[in-house]
Amino acid sequence: MKDDYLTGATLTELSSALAAKKISSVELIKAYLNRIAAVNQTLNAFITVDPAQSLAQARAADARIARGELGPLTGIPIAHKDIFVARGWPSTCGSQMLANFVGPYDAHVIDRFNAAGAVNLGKTNMDEFAMGSTSESSWYGPVRNPWHTDHVAGGSSGGSAVAVAASLAPAATGSDTGGSVRQPAALTGTCGLKPTYGVVSRYGMVAYASSLDQGGPFACSAADLAVMMNVMAGFDARDSTSLDRPPEDYSRSLGAPVATATAKQPLAGLRIGIAREHFGPGLDADVEAAIRAALDALTALGARLVDISLPTSPMSVPAYYVIAPAEASSNLSRFDGVRYGYRAPEYTDLRDMYCKTRAQGFGPEVKRRILIGTYVLSHGYYDAYYLKAQKVRRLIADDFTQAFKACDVIASPAAPTVACRLGAMTADPVQMYLNDIYTVPANLAGLPAMSIPCGFGNRGLPVGLHVVGNYFSEAQMLGVAHQFQGVTDWHRKKPEEVA
Repeated sequence: MKDDYLTGATLTELSSALAAKKISSVELIKAYLNRIAAVNQTLNAFITVDPAQSLAQARAADARIARGELGPLTGIPIAHKDIFVARGWPSTCGSQMLANFVGPYDAHVIDRFNAAGAVNLGKTNMDEFAMGSTSESSWYGPVRNPWHTDHVAGGSSGGSAVAVAASLAPAATGSDTGGSVRQPAALTGTCGLKPTYGVVSRYGMVAYASSLDQGGPFACSAADLAVMMNVMAGFDARDSTSLDRPPEDYSRSLGAPVATATAKQPLAGLRIGIAREHFGPGLDADVEAAIRAALDALTALGARLVDISLPTSPMSVPAYYVIAPAEASSNLSRFDGVRYGYRAPEYTDLRDMYCKTRAQGFGPEVKRRILIGTYVLSHGYYDAYYLKAQKVRRLIADDFTQAFKACDVIASPAAPTVACRLGAMTADPVQMYLNDIYTVPANLAGLPAMSIPCGFGNRGLPVGLHVVGNYFSEAQMLGVAHQFQGVTDWHRKKPEEVA
């Protein structure tokens, strides 16, 4: 078995190996399945693995390759966050409420990867209904960080982040409502991207907060993120928020993200905004030191740092935790035990069935957000909370519009701390919510944003550099990250604890 392809191989390298017949897709899938079997019990990154379905897809991919129908992802395993419905696969969203739900159709994202010839390696663990920042609220138990297994992996897409970080998959999908791709990417030393809202279809992605949810990729490098985006992005008429835009090549700026680039300074002319609000109280010193070192590396490549202000960003977390729970309260009302999903085993009448089903089927964090959302939408409080939060959301977007007049991208920490210990935030949900301080503004504004590894902090835990771009600037952002990764090797580091 070619197990040497498991650690550190890029998607391009895997595709080249498959094209050269150095390895077959079946061999590759078996190697990853063996690794999952060996370490997933420790990390709890996967909820569902189905070797029969995965190997059937691998055999079909090998047949395509034999016919000369090789694409960038043909025969390559991709792990999928269990928020994406997949035909014939359990699609649980990390909840007891959907523990018995098997997908009758494919989400648009799953359909795109199937069409590209990729192999579904399995469904990854996550915070229940994507509600959480640590991947501890899953009904299937917490995801563990491969750098230190007594620490959290971030959330809500913690399983996908860990699958990539621990070489259980070369790439994975996730969803990002307030940082749920970027924050776990930062805490696990992987690369994660949230595209512009509407670039990736939400069809078949279980809804949390519909005006904020967006699918995005995890991978080992910026170049691999571009490969993933070339598959994931695209118009879908089934999603009313999907943007009908011409197809684009997200790898087009990997060589020259700015027009004035030179060979010695590939980022010459790039203006990087540094918001003073992102480097104040609450940011741990070890994280700030890694971010400052990354900014030095970017300036050495020719970029220029520009002081900017995002004055309403401190209000982003309060606004987010009004808007998101309000939308969750509405979206999760469909889980009532009548049509599909969990139903309480004993009840006296229809009302009792509703009450007991939702009380038993949802976990504490989901119940907390439903209650908050129902409260802020109730008569007498809608104007005081929900409407005011929407006005703040508009101000946050306006801040970014002004900032991008002075800069091309904005850089900051992805999270104020490195990964905390398991259980450290479960008793203090407000502290957990504050961990999203740097990521939620991009969701509220609908902007693209990413996290890339940029060093290590206390206890040797990873730190992520957060990059926010203007609308539809994903290719430029990936180009900036690619140049940074050309002179650093943080993205190549792998945890030894589960090696």
